Amino acid sequence: MTRVLILFGPPGAGKGTQASRLSAALALPHVSTGDLFRENRAKGTPLGKKAQTFMDAGQLVPDDVVLDMLFDRTSKSDCREGYLLDGFPRTIPQAEALSKRLAATDRVSVLNLIVPDDVLLERITGRRSCKACSNVHHVRTAPPKAPGRCDKCGGELVQRTDDTTEVFGKRLSVYRQQTQPLEGWYGRAGNLVNVDGNRAPDVVFEELRQKAFPEQRGGRV
Repeated sequence: MTRVLILFGPPGAGKGTQASRLSAALALPHVSTGDLFRENRAKGTPLGKKAQTFMDAGQLVPDDVVLDMLFDRTSKSDCREGYLLDGFPRTIPQAEALSKRLAATDRVSVLNLIVPDDVLLERITGRRSCKACSNVHHVRTAPPKAPGRCDKCGGELVQRTDDTTEVFGKRLSVYRQQTQPLEGWYGRAGNLVNVDGNRAPDVVFEELRQKAFPEQRGGRV
């Protein structure tokens, strides 16, 4: 049996931070489709070259190519017991395609972070990233000791272009239209657990850890 943990949540919900912590706590490799794209392209693998042809043509990489990359990664020995998916699936067709490729014995658990829109906006627009080391501060919850300077390396802190109110609004709209319907899809299968993400990160993490693989509530998806 392979454990497949899927982490959901809108932009700003804290998926990246929590995914890293869960990966370590549960001894599950953190598999990000974005990282897989970059790795395959950098290494010039056949899958990377195939994906690049679509990107060069200004097209989206087909789901079957994304899944080929994903299952190439999860076929490695460190994923034998399970893995954590971050950033995939994003749509119901992707979830359906993923389901068809999973083994009948695979155990799927979906954790969905729930955070109010106004809190998401405050989290995103308050972030400041270091130009030198990419360390992230927040103007309210994690301000730097020296204004405008990274605590880690002293580099300049800036607001990324995708952390503005306008861009966040577009990202959230895409999430609501394309990804949020997956809540109902996985919920009907009995694999979804909602977690209140509007709390201290340590509190959220502990609930995520405890609910990662509860007794199976429904069938395989």
